[in-house]
Amino acid sequence: MRNKYLVIFTTTILLILGSSLVIWMMSQVEIRLAEEALIKHDYRTASRSYARAARLSFWQADLWEKAGLASFSGSAYPEVIDYIGRARTLTEEGWLAFSLAHLYLGDSESASISFEKGLQRFPDSLALHAGLAEVYRKNEDWEAELRELQELVLLSPDDGHVRYRLGVLLMLTDPEEAQTQLSLASSLDPTFQPAVQTLITVLEDPSKQVDSSSRIALVGRALGLVGEWEFSRSAFERAVAQDPGDAEAWAWLGEARQQTGLDGRTELDRALQLNPTSAVIRGLRGLYWSRQDKPAQMLAEYLLAAEYDPQNPAWQAAVGDAFLRLGDLEAAFRAYENAAGLAPEDPTYWRLLALFCAENGVYVEEIGLPAAKKAVELSSQDPGSLDALGFVYYASGRFANAQQTLHEAAKLDPEYFPAQIHLALNYLAQGNRPVAREILANVLALDPEGPGGVEARQVLQDYFP
Repeated sequence: MRNKYLVIFTTTILLILGSSLVIWMMSQVEIRLAEEALIKHDYRTASRSYARAARLSFWQADLWEKAGLASFSGSAYPEVIDYIGRARTLTEEGWLAFSLAHLYLGDSESASISFEKGLQRFPDSLALHAGLAEVYRKNEDWEAELRELQELVLLSPDDGHVRYRLGVLLMLTDPEEAQTQLSLASSLDPTFQPAVQTLITVLEDPSKQVDSSSRIALVGRALGLVGEWEFSRSAFERAVAQDPGDAEAWAWLGEARQQTGLDGRTELDRALQLNPTSAVIRGLRGLYWSRQDKPAQMLAEYLLAAEYDPQNPAWQAAVGDAFLRLGDLEAAFRAYENAAGLAPEDPTYWRLLALFCAENGVYVEEIGLPAAKKAVELSSQDPGSLDALGFVYYASGRFANAQQTLHEAAKLDPEYFPAQIHLALNYLAQGNRPVAREILANVLALDPEGPGGVEARQVLQDYFP
């Protein structure tokens, strides 16, 4: 009897061991499939194979995280949260993927919580601090973002991007420290130099008190100029709260709201009530109507801006754009010509006049060509001026001259996409479709969602349906 039980016990153990061995072997097959899929960048297969392996080998704690990381590489963010959420422990990379998946799915609250939990485990993680700072930025919690950036500066003092962002956030509260951080950012990363120069010019302006409404609004305008529109909007909100009678601050608040996806009409109307004869307010209202595709209202505002500020060529150019949208080419031409006449040493308005003539077939030889040559004379190394001259050559049928000039423009700045598109049109006019198509495809690849990509896509659809 004893032997009988021993046989049963032994058989049971062997069955269990055999079953476990089969399960282990199956999990190893899934892991191998996942690794092979990763090599091929087949992240969907990799994540699902890791997930099957995790179910089979529940004692291997890292498999759920690996499944989630593979899903993250494939941008399958709901799966990232599902898989990594099952893991018992996480590496720094796992916490980062888990937190970013929440952020990319629009769940800032969960992202913030998971970043903070990850930082409890990895307090010196640059990536986790940077991710949490990004969450605060999206939530426009500037004080919290500032704290994270100060942590990042301690951990990575040579990061120009962190220094730049820190300098931006300090502009309203600590101008002196902001200037220090921005200067360091510029020295660490030269790509920040143009923006830093704009911002420091405002910080060095001694003409206004630091806490005055006008000074805050000036900072807001500078922030807008360098594309920091969310923080710019906060600056203008602070300015109008401090001085509700600051008409131009209200107008700029309206502009900042538009730039950040809001309407801005209420603020622009308030500005007009406070100061109906301000050229700046009229100009910003004209820009509002331009975005609303209301050229008649746009023209009315810009005409008033030009009346209140008659020596400013920008208003004349804006009037020209409004007349063009209304189909009045003669009036548009006169406005562009007036703009160039008001600023004869500024290539910008000669370039606009030349492009108007070329695009609309108006006085191409008599006015457009001399205007384009004048623009190049004033700024021979400006790709925009060379592009205008090349496009006028193209419009007048001088294809060889156009090709040479547009190549020069593209060489000066390969990412000045108008020159690339005009060059493609010039090749099309000469029957060289393969080269034109290659140029347009390159623009589309480099600037898929920008104005260059939009125009390149349209030309491709027109000529290569």
